[in-house]
Amino acid sequence: MIQGTMSNAGKSFLVAGLCRIMKQDGYKVAPFKSQNMALNSFITKEGLEMGRAQVMQAEAAGISPMVCMNPVLLKPTNHTGSQVIVNGEVLGNMSARDYFAYKKQLIPDIMKAFRKLEEYADIIVIEGAGSPAEINLKENDIVNMGLAKLVDAPVLLVGDIDRGGVFAQLLGTLMLLTEEEKARVKGLIINKFRGDKTILDPGISMLEEKGMVPVTGVVPYMDLALEDEDSLTERFEKKAVSCIDIAVIRYPMISNFTDFNVFEQRKEVSVRYVTGVSELKHPDMIILPGSKNTMGDLKWMRQNGLEAEVKKMAETIPVIGICGGYQMLGEKISDPDGIEEGGTIRGMELLPVATMIKETKIRRQVKGKLPALNGLFTGLSGLEYTGYEISIWVNLFFWIMRTLKLYRTPG
Repeated sequence: MIQGTMSNAGKSFLVAGLCRIMKQDGYKVAPFKSQNMALNSFITKEGLEMGRAQVMQAEAAGISPMVCMNPVLLKPTNHTGSQVIVNGEVLGNMSARDYFAYKKQLIPDIMKAFRKLEEYADIIVIEGAGSPAEINLKENDIVNMGLAKLVDAPVLLVGDIDRGGVFAQLLGTLMLLTEEEKARVKGLIINKFRGDKTILDPGISMLEEKGMVPVTGVVPYMDLALEDEDSLTERFEKKAVSCIDIAVIRYPMISNFTDFNVFEQRKEVSVRYVTGVSELKHPDMIILPGSKNTMGDLKWMRQNGLEAEVKKMAETIPVIGICGGYQMLGEKISDPDGIEEGGTIRGMELLPVATMIKETKIRRQVKGKLPALNGLFTGLSGLEYTGYEISIWVNLFFWIMRTLKLYRTPG
């Protein structure tokens, strides 16, 4: 099991790396994360929803993603509550306090998923969440040391040196563990190291002396385009503008923003995540991404002036909406059952579409062929696409990717 000193320490990356190494060594290996909190999700062939980090790790292991790799997925709907997804299907919405009291009831589901993986794999590489030293969350823990105890897993603890303070991270985490928990930690990993490792060696010796746990690896910093598990991503900080400039509206509950990673593979394209009018500038395209709280995020755009500016720019440049973003572009959004915020809200009125939010959630992979199109999108006519559907809206990942053909620079 890989645990971290904090979120974004590199757990997902290291699990993927170990899965790949063990596959190359001839083992059947599978990733596992009992509970994932992320607004980026994936739909399996069976139409079940799971975290994207485990999908990437399954790919590294050379196997198809299975929902048993991530039996519990939390998708935040606001700052104090989440939609709870168990075994790929929606259980319901819960406040943080209600879920904290309820989560131990999910242990049978977690163990059933783990046992199913055990039937297939020689080795299971488990990913923790956040930090095992979050002492306010240790009671009834089902994702860090609590899970390690349930499945009797040895633990490797990873810290991020790129952000600074890695020695305090690792030692502080060890100090806050019980003796039984600390005994499970078989090694420490320093991740994202830049420079000459020999300069680090004295610190490693002191770390091993004070922590009484060996440092089993120093992983160099690698600039990899991996899918992010949550909103703690450096992608949101990129502001450079390239020849083709795409602005993605970063609302508070943005979801599945990993869809846009494909653009980053092209040096002539910049993807900027903007939160205010001053950051919008003069893009070639604006994308309204998915949202886990469509009505709330539309209100946020309305309050900070982004809605008015996007509507103005829609007269001269393409504005594309995906999932919740597509709903925002319509005439109105209704929520009669109170799934999000209840009531009805006026949309941006750029498309003749009305949305009614219902409790039933449709999840499936989809494919098809685009019909004959006119104007800006003529170049897309007849192209085949593959993607996935969550609720009633098709994710147009490949469809948008193809639009780059319309923006080639001369020569």
